[in-house]
Amino acid sequence: MTPAPSDLWAIGPELWLLGLGLLVLLLDLGLPPGRKAWAGGVAAGGLLLALLPIAAMLDWPPRTVFFGTYAVDGFAVFFKIVTVVATALVILASLETLQSRFEGEFYALLVFTALGLVLMAASTDLILLALAIEYVSLTSYVLAGFLKASPKSNEAGIKYFLFGAAASAVMLFGFSIVYGLSGSTNLYDIAGRLRTAPLPALYLGVALMLAGFGFKISMVPFHQWTPDVYEGAPTPVAAFLSVASKAAGFAALVRVLLLAVDPARVDWVLLLSLLAAVTMTLGNLLALPQRNIKRMLAYSSISHAGFILIAVAAFRGHFGTPGLLVYLLGYTFTQLGAFFVAVLIGARLRTDEIPDYAGLARRAPVSSFLMAVFMLSLTGIPPTAVFVGKFYVLAAAIETGLLWLAVVGVVNSVISLFYYVGVIRAMYVLPAPSEAPIPEPPALQVALGLAGLGTLLIGLYPQPLIDLARNATLLLRL
Repeated sequence: MTPAPSDLWAIGPELWLLGLGLLVLLLDLGLPPGRKAWAGGVAAGGLLLALLPIAAMLDWPPRTVFFGTYAVDGFAVFFKIVTVVATALVILASLETLQSRFEGEFYALLVFTALGLVLMAASTDLILLALAIEYVSLTSYVLAGFLKASPKSNEAGIKYFLFGAAASAVMLFGFSIVYGLSGSTNLYDIAGRLRTAPLPALYLGVALMLAGFGFKISMVPFHQWTPDVYEGAPTPVAAFLSVASKAAGFAALVRVLLLAVDPARVDWVLLLSLLAAVTMTLGNLLALPQRNIKRMLAYSSISHAGFILIAVAAFRGHFGTPGLLVYLLGYTFTQLGAFFVAVLIGARLRTDEIPDYAGLARRAPVSSFLMAVFMLSLTGIPPTAVFVGKFYVLAAAIETGLLWLAVVGVVNSVISLFYYVGVIRAMYVLPAPSEAPIPEPPALQVALGLAGLGTLLIGLYPQPLIDLARNATLLLRL
């Protein structure tokens, strides 16, 4: 069997990312030391150009290609947009701040990882999904340990690899059980064949698969790697892992649960609701005492994973899946912006400690203002992007009868206010040890500005994003 020519056309954005990654590698070979940032510029520009064919696919009818193994639907297209935008912003923030002689390889690795994340979000076959997850994992391990001269970065890479290898083994065991019960690796075939499968074995397979996906999205109890890896990895990589990798993990989780598991009589809503409540609460409580901005944002990202899980548990309502997508895009801009300020302070002041942000408002007023916006957005205060996402997620929980989970979400938002406001207090209230202005690299300013614009625009005028999310809920079902 050979794929139809239209199948190749349907994966145009993926082929573009593959070609772009190879081009960046070739450019890096020809560029002299000190000019490697040009490779990053080409990578960021190429990623933004990829948005053109991806946006054109929004109007396509949903279908599968390559013998039913790959979906081309609104859901996959939405995650392609999130991944490409996040990767381009991370590369922009890395220009002039990443100090490594392997700078060109860094940009190429980010592009190749983006390709893997796109594949994860659209895979409708367990084999292709497993290969995509492993491919993303391998490039992510390298990115986490990219700063070879830094012991913390090395430690982050090794810890990420060890935890990731264990999670992958568990997930693949879950895949094998599901395959054994259904006799197929295609999610659409599995959905029909699992209806007569013995429930104990089916629950075991689903639980093991959840463990693998839980690792990708930092869900409790598979979250232990997150603070150590975020702290040790280069800050742009931590930003990338906290949004793009998490978004693709949620995409794969939702596709497997809704397509293959939900029609098979498995009641996973209560389990996921409990995991959401525990993930939100534990992430927030552990974030409270943190003094390192990267560790604080890591625990905060665990808490937000719990919040997003509410939308997955409440998928049967009108607000569930749109809420998930709105939350993820708003969170992407906000979380990236917060990490970009951490990139600036880490590069200029050589510190990631929140007390060292004292008086930052007088030394870098624009970055401080944007950081305050990002902190308020992460809390869920209007008019910001995450507020819109939280509104939709809580509405989804109430609509589907999960009122207790909505109450837990509101309580956790109040708790999170304490540590987010702590960053604003340091910047605006505490005295500065020096009044010298902090120079801000132009590319980082652009990335920060775009992240701030996205955060405020979604909060002030969310209707276009809501419309896009509603169209993107066209998760292809057969």
